[in-house]
Amino acid sequence: MTPDTLPSWPEAAPTLIAVAAGRAPAETVVRGGRVVCVHTREVLEWEVAIARGRFAYVGPDASHCIGPDTRVIDAAGRYVIPGLCDAHMHVESGMLTPAGFCAAVLPHGTTTMFTDPHEIANVMGLAGVRLMHDEARMQPCSMFVQMPSCAPSAPGLETTGHEITPEDVAEAMTWPGIVGLGEMMNFPGVAAGDPKMLAEMAATARAGRTIGGHYASPDLGPAFHAYAAGGPADDHEGTCEADAVARVRQGMRSMMRLGSAWYDVESQITAVTERGLDPRNFVLCTDDCMAGTLVNDGHMDRVLRHAIACGCDPLVALQMCTINTASHFGLEREIGSIAPGRRADLILTSDLRDLPVEHVIALGQTVAEGGRLVAECPHLDWPAAARDTVHPGRVLEARDFAVVAEGSQARVRVIGVVENQAPTRALSRDLPVRDGTVEGADDTCHIALVERHRGTGRVVNAFVAGFGYEGPMAMASTVAHDSHHMIVVGTSRADMARAANRLAEVGGGVTFWADGEERALVPLPIAGLMSDAPAAEVAACTDRLGQAMRVAGCTLNNAYMQHSLLALVVIPELRISDLGLVDVTKFELTDLIEMP
Repeated sequence: MTPDTLPSWPEAAPTLIAVAAGRAPAETVVRGGRVVCVHTREVLEWEVAIARGRFAYVGPDASHCIGPDTRVIDAAGRYVIPGLCDAHMHVESGMLTPAGFCAAVLPHGTTTMFTDPHEIANVMGLAGVRLMHDEARMQPCSMFVQMPSCAPSAPGLETTGHEITPEDVAEAMTWPGIVGLGEMMNFPGVAAGDPKMLAEMAATARAGRTIGGHYASPDLGPAFHAYAAGGPADDHEGTCEADAVARVRQGMRSMMRLGSAWYDVESQITAVTERGLDPRNFVLCTDDCMAGTLVNDGHMDRVLRHAIACGCDPLVALQMCTINTASHFGLEREIGSIAPGRRADLILTSDLRDLPVEHVIALGQTVAEGGRLVAECPHLDWPAAARDTVHPGRVLEARDFAVVAEGSQARVRVIGVVENQAPTRALSRDLPVRDGTVEGADDTCHIALVERHRGTGRVVNAFVAGFGYEGPMAMASTVAHDSHHMIVVGTSRADMARAANRLAEVGGGVTFWADGEERALVPLPIAGLMSDAPAAEVAACTDRLGQAMRVAGCTLNNAYMQHSLLALVVIPELRISDLGLVDVTKFELTDLIEMP
């Protein structure tokens, strides 16, 4: 069963009624379990009957639904909970295609995803979004797609491979798997009444779909209220309790994320656990999860366990990643609960706190047992254009990564990395100048952005602090949110050139060099963002990458995610783009070298 072959509730209703009434046999019955009703926060000794990919009967005794060919699953006293929903995520952050991502997360009990493919939108435009949408529709679970809103995310501050227009948004709203507009990152544009941003939101609203939010600013004054008035229905950029409270007071959903590098649940869930606010408008999500996290730690099951560990009642936490998410997207009659007519997505688990995911059913079919995938996740035949997207325009040399200055010392603006958070700090450092070139010192090293969409040969140089690298090294990545040029960080300009040229050679990915030799490579040939290899293979490559980074002195948690966000010019304070250094507090370009 896939979303395209699943009958609608009205289409399936004659069968569901007959099964519930005992006039027709169910395809599957789950007996002997304790059903968690997220509508009422009750645990009931009930049974469940499934037909045509949907729940037909949910009640105390399903024996009348059992026929000679009905598959009966003995829950053996385990809890029967709804399949988990990820309210906001990016498939590309897992370095996987939709098929690979589903294959990785289904054993963890995630049966519904709301994904915003704005990474590939920046590289390939609407055509790339359609490819993601089409592969998502092939999967044995529910992967809803949000049409990306902001490519570029900050017009005038970066150049993307393709631009998303209001006309693109209007077209996408006619596709069957599009559930809304992806995160509206251009919050200054919304607050200022930018016609393009308003047109995109209007096209979404006219289609009756949900507008995703992204307000990455600590300013909760008039600019925030203006943003809320524009129509975004949620926000995942909050980092403290006050942020969460401010969102829900404006009628928005507060999406609290736990990704590979974002730890924003603990600091916000106190709005529910300590302040006692109504939890219905609080939702859990991942935003960005790397393949290594998916394989080794989990997905929404990891987020759910974390929320419980932060003091949230298990049943309330479960609501935050099931029915609350469904209600937010207007899909509470379709997903998010074990109730008649809903898509038959469920998990069998023996413990509501530790949440071992022991059996997973999605769209009425068993897709995972004992942590092992048992369903097929089909891959799209990705076209050649999707595998030819890295065009730096020329072979790069060490001198391309030099910052020229006069004198013996230069005061420069430096991007300061903040562990486990998306924002950076705007720092100033006095760096030595040798032979007319500014050198890194102590914890400050080089960073460069290499334009890779149009072959311009442009390289923008700056400095970054916080990674802790030691000795000659360089790391380059064609994953560089959101414009996805190439980001190169290093202490050796020669290794920076080698790393950049290597990614041009392999068609994209991440590479780490030290002392003139490649120490790790994660090939990402699809749009320079994704691999169609299994998640375990990609995770093994990222593990080697992490090890190479640690050997070179980097001890940050999931430092690769920090690396990949250094060009994200919609999150304060200081970023790099193909147009220069960006002061995100002012949304303007700024000089690298400060004037005395």
